[in-house]
Amino acid sequence: MGQNQSEPSPPADPRLPPGQRRQRGWPVLHYGPVPRFKPHSWDFQVFGATADAEKTRWDFAAFHALPKVTVRGDFHCVTKFSMLDNEWHGVAARTVLDLAPPDPSVTHVMVWAEYGYSANLSLVDFADPSTVFATHHDGQPLTVEHGFPVRLVVPRLYAWKGPKWVRAVEYMRADRRGFWEERGYHNRADPWQEQRYSYQEQDGDGPLR
Repeated sequence: MGQNQSEPSPPADPRLPPGQRRQRGWPVLHYGPVPRFKPHSWDFQVFGATADAEKTRWDFAAFHALPKVTVRGDFHCVTKFSMLDNEWHGVAARTVLDLAPPDPSVTHVMVWAEYGYSANLSLVDFADPSTVFATHHDGQPLTVEHGFPVRLVVPRLYAWKGPKWVRAVEYMRADRRGFWEERGYHNRADPWQEQRYSYQEQDGDGPLR
């Protein structure tokens, strides 16, 4: 009798980073409770090393009156699911940089969300044209479970770099680890290099611990 031969593996999907699988639907994943939205007290702030050394603040109406963009981008979760070809609508991070410019010495930002959650990004990643403070996904307003009224979306990085329920951006002259980065996640979070955990970091990937 001939030897059994194993079935050939399906070809890798060129749209997916290493270790990822396509996901139908959008799972709800977050740390902690869903915050209660209070429109009269909600605001969005930019502070830290700003060009004029001043804080910029928009209330709910003013922020949602800012110019909007629509971008298409994939969503890669570190838990290994990916959603491809999403349509995100909201305020471009580039718009925030233009309206509240950073000091020339700024290299990184910290994005702050409800309950003190934070995520750090290089200024280059933050300023990328695909980075958006999203209010809508695929033509529909975000649900509160997915970050209403505003969540950051950074398609070029793992999704934990885009917090839900964003409230502020801090300009920084040096890198500093955010919430998950302090708990063992990779400081850079490039899905195409499968940068999931801090033990994978190379020299220059992040601040010293």
